[in-house]
Amino acid sequence: MSSLSSFFPSRLLSSMHSNPRDRQTDPLSRLRFTLETMPGSRRYTFTTATRAEILAELYDAFWGSYAHLFLPNSNSSLPLHATLSEVQASAGQPKEPQVVPGRPCGYIFKKGESCFRCKDCALDDSCVLCSRCFEATDHTDHNVSFFIAQQSGGCCDCGDVEAWRQPINCPYHPHTPETADYISSFEARTLLNTPRPHPKTLTGQDIPSVRNYPYRASVPPELRESIARTIGYALDFVLDTLDSSPDETIVPVGEADLRLQPSGDPLMNDLFAVVIWNDDKHSFDEVIELLHDITNRSHEDASQVADRIDEHGRDIIEMSTNTARLLEIAQAIAQIDLGVTVRRAFDTFREQVSAVIIEWLLDLTRSRLNNDNLILREVLATELLSQRKNVSLVSTVDRILPDIPDPTRLDWLFLYHARLWKKPRLNLKEIYASLLTLSHEHKLAIASHFASVYHRIIDAYLLTDREAETSIKYFALQLFTVPSIALYIVRHHNIVSRLLAIIASFFTNQIQDKRIIFPPNPEAEIDVDTFPFKSKRFMPVFSDLRYLCHNEPVQQLIAHNREFIAQFAKTCQIFMCINPNKRAASSHVEYETDAWISVFNVTLSLSRVIKVYGEAYSKATVGELVGAICTVIHHILMCITVVDDQRDIARFPPVDFHEVVYGETTYKIINFDVMDGSISFHHSLQWLLAELFKHVDILSESSLQTIGLRSLRDVCLSKASEEAMLTIIDYPLRVLAMIAQIRTGLWVRNGFAIRGQLLHYRDFMLRELCYDQDLFVLQTALVVLDPNTVVVSMLDRFQLLGYFSGATLHPSYDTSHLSGMVEEFLYVLVTILTETASATKMPLAVAVRREIVHALAVGPCTFTDLVKRVAERMVDDVCFERVLKDVANFKPPESTADFGTYELKDEVYDEVNPFFYHYTRNKREEVEVVLRNRLKKKTSVQDPVIIPKPLRIVGGPFYTLSSSFESEVLVQIFFYGIYNILTITDATGAAPTSAEAILDQILHLAMVAAVERPQVFSGLAVFKIYEEEKNLVDILCAFEYHEKYPTYKARVQWVLDQIAQHQPEEVQRRRRVPDASQNDVEDPNEAKKRAAKARQAAIMRQMKAQQASFATNFEDIDDEDDEELTDTPEGPVSYGTCIVCQEELNSLKSFGSLGFVQPSRQLRRHPDGQQSYTNEALTCPESLDRVTIAPQEVVFPPSADEIHGAKRVHATNFDAFPTQFTRFGLHASICSHMMHLDCFTVYSGSIRQRHRNQATRNHPESIPRKEYICPLCKSLGNVILPVVASKTPELNSVPFPDWIRAAGISILKSKPDPILESLQFRTGTGEFVFWTAQDSAYQSHLRVVDRPDSTELHKMVDTVMVVAKNISQQSRHLRERTEPDPGERGAGMYLPEELLGYTISSLEVALRGQGVPGKSVADRITDSQYRMLRGLLTCLTKLVSLNFKGRPDEGRDAVRQAIIKRLLPEWSRTSFTSFSHPLLLRDPLTILIETAAVAPDMLKHVLVLTYYAHLARAVVGLVYILNKSRSTQTTSVEGRKYDNIFGDIRMFFMSVVRHSPIFEQAADTVFQSFGEPRIEQLLYSFTLPFLRRALILCRAALPNAFPTLPEVDSNTCEYSRLLAILEIPPLADLPNHDTIQNALSGWCAHYGHSQAASQLNCGVMLEYPLVYRLARLPLVLDHLYLEQDKTMICQRCKTVPLDAAICLFCGTTCCFQSHCCMDLDNQNRGECNMHTRDCAGPIGLYFLVKRCSLLYLYANSGAFGQSPYLDVHGEVDVSMRRGRRQYLHHARWEEVHKIWLNHGIPTLIARRLEGTVDNGGWETL
Repeated sequence: MSSLSSFFPSRLLSSMHSNPRDRQTDPLSRLRFTLETMPGSRRYTFTTATRAEILAELYDAFWGSYAHLFLPNSNSSLPLHATLSEVQASAGQPKEPQVVPGRPCGYIFKKGESCFRCKDCALDDSCVLCSRCFEATDHTDHNVSFFIAQQSGGCCDCGDVEAWRQPINCPYHPHTPETADYISSFEARTLLNTPRPHPKTLTGQDIPSVRNYPYRASVPPELRESIARTIGYALDFVLDTLDSSPDETIVPVGEADLRLQPSGDPLMNDLFAVVIWNDDKHSFDEVIELLHDITNRSHEDASQVADRIDEHGRDIIEMSTNTARLLEIAQAIAQIDLGVTVRRAFDTFREQVSAVIIEWLLDLTRSRLNNDNLILREVLATELLSQRKNVSLVSTVDRILPDIPDPTRLDWLFLYHARLWKKPRLNLKEIYASLLTLSHEHKLAIASHFASVYHRIIDAYLLTDREAETSIKYFALQLFTVPSIALYIVRHHNIVSRLLAIIASFFTNQIQDKRIIFPPNPEAEIDVDTFPFKSKRFMPVFSDLRYLCHNEPVQQLIAHNREFIAQFAKTCQIFMCINPNKRAASSHVEYETDAWISVFNVTLSLSRVIKVYGEAYSKATVGELVGAICTVIHHILMCITVVDDQRDIARFPPVDFHEVVYGETTYKIINFDVMDGSISFHHSLQWLLAELFKHVDILSESSLQTIGLRSLRDVCLSKASEEAMLTIIDYPLRVLAMIAQIRTGLWVRNGFAIRGQLLHYRDFMLRELCYDQDLFVLQTALVVLDPNTVVVSMLDRFQLLGYFSGATLHPSYDTSHLSGMVEEFLYVLVTILTETASATKMPLAVAVRREIVHALAVGPCTFTDLVKRVAERMVDDVCFERVLKDVANFKPPESTADFGTYELKDEVYDEVNPFFYHYTRNKREEVEVVLRNRLKKKTSVQDPVIIPKPLRIVGGPFYTLSSSFESEVLVQIFFYGIYNILTITDATGAAPTSAEAILDQILHLAMVAAVERPQVFSGLAVFKIYEEEKNLVDILCAFEYHEKYPTYKARVQWVLDQIAQHQPEEVQRRRRVPDASQNDVEDPNEAKKRAAKARQAAIMRQMKAQQASFATNFEDIDDEDDEELTDTPEGPVSYGTCIVCQEELNSLKSFGSLGFVQPSRQLRRHPDGQQSYTNEALTCPESLDRVTIAPQEVVFPPSADEIHGAKRVHATNFDAFPTQFTRFGLHASICSHMMHLDCFTVYSGSIRQRHRNQATRNHPESIPRKEYICPLCKSLGNVILPVVASKTPELNSVPFPDWIRAAGISILKSKPDPILESLQFRTGTGEFVFWTAQDSAYQSHLRVVDRPDSTELHKMVDTVMVVAKNISQQSRHLRERTEPDPGERGAGMYLPEELLGYTISSLEVALRGQGVPGKSVADRITDSQYRMLRGLLTCLTKLVSLNFKGRPDEGRDAVRQAIIKRLLPEWSRTSFTSFSHPLLLRDPLTILIETAAVAPDMLKHVLVLTYYAHLARAVVGLVYILNKSRSTQTTSVEGRKYDNIFGDIRMFFMSVVRHSPIFEQAADTVFQSFGEPRIEQLLYSFTLPFLRRALILCRAALPNAFPTLPEVDSNTCEYSRLLAILEIPPLADLPNHDTIQNALSGWCAHYGHSQAASQLNCGVMLEYPLVYRLARLPLVLDHLYLEQDKTMICQRCKTVPLDAAICLFCGTTCCFQSHCCMDLDNQNRGECNMHTRDCAGPIGLYFLVKRCSLLYLYANSGAFGQSPYLDVHGEVDVSMRRGRRQYLHHARWEEVHKIWLNHGIPTLIARRLEGTVDNGGWETL
């Protein structure tokens, strides 16, 4: 303390007492003491404890002795580390938020929350709704978009009068008329008041407290005082600290520099800290590596630092007194352009304290006093709007801002915003946003302060800010879009002219000491290669200007005050003609710069402002508008005609006139050669002029007369001569001529830059900002000047005067260029003579309709494609989608690959004009074909004429436009256009290039002339004589029957007919009358067409034949059944060809089928103890082989009611199936292609070779896993399966009882078989050791060469065994069976059960819920799948023979006997045999499979036994499950349905369990409580899958033995049908079958007396019997975000992920590609890969919420898939870029299920990887 006393004045010390913790002191002084002494007392190290202490002191000082007014009743003080708003929220005082009429919602969005925007309701794009207000208001059929807040700080505009077009009637924020009246009277006052010379900034004292607030709390005066003083002190502390903070992150050069940095430390302590600052350029890994290298941190620590930098915006990485080392570290960091500072630890510590203070202030804005949640914000606002108090002992900075008188704390905070870092910046923005919603006065005050420091904010934003996205500049969006506020700051703070000055100054590079000079020097020149043009940040500055000027009241100001247009024209002048181009004539441009890109960005931003400025004049009087036009004309002329020394000749070449003669008239026009001069694309002032000319309603003759002018011509010529006007229009004209030359290829040597400029200039989205404006300027010239002069000027600029005077050779264009130029010229001419949208001021909705109709006339397209064809302003307009619905029909997507399309309604085609000026030539021709065909159908005329519609310009200055058709120049152009082409055609015998296009355009113009001015046009056509003494009519008559141009005949006839109405005898005299006799001769065209048709038919026939032969080679083998019947030994059976060598596959050379065995955890057990699943089983459909969801019920997009009724996401697991109830196994699949074994060996070698050659590639297959890719269909494979022709053994047809008796006798007769005994499991299960995956003797058996095996079967068996062994070794922990240890016989997976059984079960599961009447489940399995099952059975058979070498039957008899013994209870009872394990603990399907492998002839009998064993097992399993459930919560079932199948259920049930008293008692209780109908239904559900699987197996083993019976009525339930096909006696018949009864009672007794039954844990797990579904995604995508903090929480990091991935198997939420959840031990895999290992094993399937796509994973690879969600227009919206609401599309969702159920994920990924050769792994896809 003594060290301080020298520094602190004694009066301060005395007030601090001797003990700073003494509770009697004034809490504020204590706070002050704590904060001032803290850096030293805490040794400059900031910890969480420090934060807690600061908060505690702040709250103490803040509420003094009134803490009870803030805290919920029980708490007397705040818990440590907690904030007030959290405590209040958790106590949850008012549950329902307060409803106060007239108050806005003001909810502040947090990062990652969803906000909604409704175009139909909102005033502009910045108005948004929170999900609560959105759900509460009605937006049916509105254009709604939805997006995720990227950072916190925006707020909900519900309840704000100025945000909506009409009240949206939110129940929580009702509307009051008073607020609306208040705003409108405020606007009226502001418009009338004259602007103040020095705007008075509003301070805290000027603002009244909020009126009409019913929840006011009474606040004791001393509490109000202490609140205000604490907040004031806290703000001052922050500002004092920031006084010495740097504006930029600059590393000091040396120690001296370091010590000279401004600091607030009075003691100048020599401890320094290095701080790294966040930016948007560097990745996490870069920073982590850097820290790891420089500061010797571990990767863990470095990663935490990087996280902190990302979250907070900066972090201290080193603190020490060794300044040299610190500077070295800082220099190394600055090397990679990462922001870094080295400052005194004292200052850094105080900055961290300031960040806590800002956090505390934010907390106050969210807190309330009693129920008053405004009071704290009001006090905070008052303090922010007061001046700083000089309390600190630290700050050394002058408290004056040069250009802002009496700055308040808020001004300082705005200015210092850039000195802060990410988190406090966002917190401050949130604080400001919360104050805006207090009242209109508060909003006004904050806006007025923001406006007064705006230029300084822009300086920081454009020049120094590291983190632009958190800049306070973006706060402008919340202020400038509010009409009344914008009006106020434009009026009183002059902000528009200040913005224009900033733009002018910035782009002329007037920047000094990191400040933009203000006011700018008007003489400064612009240079497009300087820094400002390269800066990406200027766009938002233009947007601010646009937002301001877009507000209705500001538009009034612009229209009524001349200085606005004057200053704007001055700013546009700077950008006139920048970046001019000059044609490279002889050699290619050497160095192509891309400066043009930034220039276009700037001028397009500017021209968007020009549009808004021009539109403002719709509010002007005629005098004001004329004044504006004169101002702009004056500025253009100042620019382009004044000659002085500063003039840039390249941009503004001197004006020079010359005289040309055209026709017989001489014209004085400008002399300029486009091929030689320099021309810029950018004429901002002409664009502005065009916008002003568009107000044709104000410029009508009647209104011009009121100010003494007659017409628009007078308006222009009053300020400028005709020559001057010609000069003005010449600039746009030069651009049009240059474009024509570029398009015809005359500028190719200028390289890509010139093409790029052209493409941007004419781009659909942007053309109305520039290209269309230039055309309109030219069109205006037609009515302001003499049309003949204008057209001649155009001809001169296009250098076509000669051509249209008859010279077909050109001095500088060669022939192809010449015709191209003619076509381009005519395009411009057609446009300016017939395009009427601007000339008639077409209403926007009509213009939009016209654009959509013309975009869709070419053919139906998706919404995205449509939008690309229409100008952005129209797409953004609210009427766009409404109009689209009027003119087009929406065709929703049906299949999975479809998108929704829009198709033009038939009646709308009448509005299409093929010469619409946005059409390219190709589009025009396509549209003409469409229209002609329609007319043909309608009128049945062979060659219909599309007659152009009249222009219909009824008033305004363009009323005279159609008189241009009286011009002689035009008729001359028509004449020579046709004459030149006919002459060339006759001379060369072929049409010249572009002839069709040129003739189309000329005839179109002639037709328009005949429609608009028939009288005069007809006269000129007859009386103007040109070449060879011919007139236009002569040429038309020659053209009419020209043999090269028959397609034009009808149109020419039409024109001649029109002229004939006015000049009949002239036309009559010249017209050729065709000879009638020629009509019989066939039109040569028709003959051509016929010949072409015949040719086409011949080609089609040939293709059909080829396809048929191809198909026979490609067929799956359908004909196995027929082969067995014909035992003719003619030749080996052929199985198609080998896909590698193309030779035939037959028994001469061994071959196999390519297959894939993969580990799987797909099969599901029935979850016990989970009620909902039992209920599902009770409501199971009675047939799983019928479609469960009728496809026609699903409409897209869903209706409003459907969306409303859609189930919200409540649970955290999205109703997904719990992973712990899945079963592990091997699933085999096959791709139906076959290959010779030798070819396979060669092919495998080539794969290994590829892996060696492309070492860095992520290959689609893995060699260690023995994978390969099928060379034909690219499916993944890892085994090769034997292909067997099934020689069917005859089914044993002995009746069942006799068979059993015979079997028993044959066993008694047979000798004991010790070899077999030794090959059975010791545990007494009756399984065989040679069928396990890791059987130790397998390899040794292979080595012994047995009989030469012609098919080399053992090699194929080996591929299966190797893969199975591999998987088996890695998955022991996933299997519950008791197994011998590895290395012993019988170790590993039991193949009949876990490979074959699993595969059959998966096939059956995949087919649930689909099918057609008359077909059983087995008919839906494909032939190749049956071939695979047979191949696997063959492998099992082969494994038997390997163990019984030397026996003639290869051991089948022995195994067969063992199976019978296992099934007949009298053999398995005696405990010392190999069958001591109860049969009911084995899966009966496995025993059936074993039978199929060794003794398929006895399948029929074994089926009966295994079915009854399965029934008994189901009973045991049900008792177990129902014993855990409550019957009261189960669905009730109406009576019994299946008497005929099950008979006396109770009897059966009890007899199964009667051998175990515990079990019997449990079963009794269960039966009592659940009742017979429910038990019957469950028994049905759980045993049906067994029958389905058994049928599939039997079909595979014996293809003809179990046919689907036609006589079974297809309406009966599936169960009965299957029992009939399999010939199994139903349970209802059991009393008549003694043998089955004996077997059953034996099995049940054996089970009942065993261990398993005694503990009720039963050992029987039932399988899940229904259709498998993935996790349930909500119908509407944004419902995922509604309560995401409850539904989407990552289990690892316990946060709502920024980028969430939802596992579709179990519904868990993971962090996708995030930094927080990473598997550091395993190559830094992300959380999806980690979760996949725990969830579905090798495969993963995730829905990526933010990216709107699916993620498929398999092993270490993956692929992204298309989202199952589509937006209203039926399109995928990747990453929600468009932000429309998205709905689940049924067909797509089903497709995902299909891929998953068919185990198709590995192949899907392999195919995707195979198609992309990348170097960086699949994540780069």
